[in-house]
Parts: sequence; structure tokens; C-alpha cells
Amino acid sequence: MSELARTALYDAHVALKARLVPFAGFEMPIQYDGIVAEHTRVREAVGLFDVSHMGEVRLRGKDALAAANRFATNDLNRIANGRAQYTAMCAPDGTIVDDMIVYRLADDDVLICVNASNRHTDVAHMREHLRGDVELTDESDSWSQIAVQGPHATELLDRVIGKTSKLRPFRIRERTFAGTSVLFATTGYTGERGGEIYAPNSVAMALWDALMTQGADLGVGPVGLGARDTLRLEMAYALYGNDIDRTTTPLEAGLEWVVRLDDGDFVGRDALVAQAAKGVSRKLVGLELTERGIPRPGYPIAHAGAVVGSVTSGTKSPTTGRAIALGYVPVALSDTGTELTIDCRGRTKSARVVKLPFLSRD
Repeated sequence: MSELARTALYDAHVALKARLVPFAGFEMPIQYDGIVAEHTRVREAVGLFDVSHMGEVRLRGKDALAAANRFATNDLNRIANGRAQYTAMCAPDGTIVDDMIVYRLADDDVLICVNASNRHTDVAHMREHLRGDVELTDESDSWSQIAVQGPHATELLDRVIGKTSKLRPFRIRERTFAGTSVLFATTGYTGERGGEIYAPNSVAMALWDALMTQGADLGVGPVGLGARDTLRLEMAYALYGNDIDRTTTPLEAGLEWVVRLDDGDFVGRDALVAQAAKGVSRKLVGLELTERGIPRPGYPIAHAGAVVGSVTSGTKSPTTGRAIALGYVPVALSDTGTELTIDCRGRTKSARVVKLPFLSRD
């Protein structure tokens, strides 16, 4: 068994008595003082996440934008420099290799944040399809990433790295911390205000300490992967390996809004054009139990006694108290209000299809 990697913030997690677990090859904090408490911290105050396990891939050169557009189903030409874009990356058969955030830093400089578990697969996929005058570098081991999320996040960020509160979502800017250049992006995985700081490993601990110290009066605290999962599920944000993977396409997963079928030549486009013309046979939907129980990944979804799918993500929402889930069902059963059942460890529980997201943050 290979040794687990540790982020630059590992000592901070130990000092905070975090429960550490293996995740994507890293020893990561799953929780500190409880998933519900940490979840509530983000919804009501401000939470800090160590997401340094995520991967960072850099494209530099004259054809950086064109190269990124060949990997991505979305279109970087639709946004300006200094902005970010959510996208899928597909195999030739249209299935999802990964979902990722692409940052357009300049015409010749693109930063791509990929899922930790897919980092090496993603880099290999990108290199296989790389074209033009562009250099691809895996910079993952050089970066730390701290997510700062919650109603008081922007106030805290202004105190520590300055000039962030007026930035609109999906922007990225260079800032300075302790004399060192960092990147700040107004992106996240919780549905709350704030953003994510990409910092060199050398200043990561000092940055974490500054955020914790200067945010004490704002209710700041650490948040582990457990609450990160419940927060993203309330917003119906897909999790790779659960809700999307190499058996699903963006059109099935409700991600058609990040797929440019009308133009471009990205990997997998032909397969998705064909699927769009034929129509998908299944869709990822939101489900809510109408009786007591908690749906978990893998639980069978049924209609009229016949299994029609399975839960991909599920939990009891800490914010609403309702039992919620995502899962693929036939298109004919995907309309809001459709009555289904979920087999929760041998007990049949009534459920219905509901509108997504489960929680509105308008």
C-alpha cells in the first residue's frame, strides 16, 4: 500500500484534532467538530476548507485557448481574461472524463482545476489530445488551495488579501499575501459567497492562520470533506465518481448548459451531437423522501415495483432537515412530482422527483 500524501496544511488539521481519512491518495480531514456543525458554519458564518488535494494544470503558449477548448465541452472564447468557466471534459464516446473549472488568465495562459482523483488520468487525456503551440504543465504539487465560503466570507477575504468583495462570481484576480503573489477566484462548491485562494505551498500555513485569526469575530472555523459533501449536495452540484463518470454523459447529467454542440471541435462532440439528435434515455434528477429515512449511494430506485435506477448521492439535508438524493431515472419518470420509491436497506420508502437545487441561495 502506497503512503498517503499530505497537504501543506496537514499540521493545522492535526492541531485542530481533525479526523483524518484517506481520500484521493491524500490524508484529508473528514470532520473537525462534526459535519452538521461545520455545515451550519458555512451556511451561517464562514468556513475554511483545505482543498489542496485538487489538481492544477497549466497551459501556456499562443494556442493555449484553442488547446483548452479542444479538451472542454464549454467555450473559453465566450469569456474574457480574468474570468472562469465550469465545463466537462469528455472521452471520444461522449462520457465524462472529469468536470473542472477553467480559468482564463490571459490569451496565452490558462489554469485548469481538476478533481484530485482524476489528476493523472486528466493530464494523460490532455496530453493525448494536445495540439498547437502550447506547453502543458502539471503544477498540482506546487499549489495549495483554501476555500473560504459563507455569508461572512467576503469580509474575511477583504481583511486578509484585500479587494475581493466587489468581484462577481467566476472571476479570478492576482492578489498579494505576505509579499507573495496568490490567485483568488470567486468560485466554490457550496453555493455560498466567498471564493478559493490558490497559493504557493510556502505561504499556505501562514495564510490559513491569518484567515483563522482575523475571522475569529466572524465565526470562522475549519470544515472537512464530510460537510463539503452535504453542502454541495444541497446545491445539486455533481460529484465525480458518484453522479458523473465514464458511464454518463453531460446531456444525461443535466450539464447540457456547458456543452457547445453548435460549433467547435472538442473531444466527444460527435458522440454528443448524435445523442442529442436521438434523445437521452435517462436523466439525473433530484429526489426527496416523503417519509422518514435517509437515501444513500447505491440504494435502488423503483417505480411500480420495478427497479429503474439507483441513488448516486444522498443524505439528510442539515439545512432543511429533509432526506434528499440524486439519481438517474428513465426520461419518462423524470418530471417534477413523479412518485417513486427508494429501497433503504430493505425498507421501501416513498419519494418524489423535485426541482433542483434542493436549496435556493438567491
